[in-house]
Amino acid sequence: MNYRERVSPSLSMYIAGALIVPAMIVVFLPINTLVGVILGIALYGGYVAFLVSSSPVIEVSDATLRVGAAQIPLRHVGAVTANETVPAARHAAGPGLDARAWTSLRGWVRTSVRVEIPDERDPIPYWLFSTRRPKELAKALDAAVAQLPKRS
Repeated sequence: MNYRERVSPSLSMYIAGALIVPAMIVVFLPINTLVGVILGIALYGGYVAFLVSSSPVIEVSDATLRVGAAQIPLRHVGAVTANETVPAARHAAGPGLDARAWTSLRGWVRTSVRVEIPDERDPIPYWLFSTRRPKELAKALDAAVAQLPKRS
């Protein structure tokens, strides 16, 4: 394995979600406080489970790039661009985004990587996905692609 990263939510996402517990207590205060506490905890547990299950794993192996459930052989990977700054990542995901691109963007991560797909038969021109370590991921991808056997 050349690179592995789980794009998990930040601590602030978990803290913000915890506000559902007191909200449920306030809603159920006139009826039954215990029900409000139980529902609040259950809803928060569901929220945490959703955050964890929707956090994609990025892996670069010797032959494959995998982002969440999507994967592509490295022989189909072209130029890699690390969007290391917030303005660069915002531009790539906003005005610079091609509607045909495959994306895996998470609001809790402010940087991204763009991976060109130079296969003219593929309707997807590039992948754009969130990562907390864009420069490191770009280096790992470039190194993995460079180690592929040359096709004649």
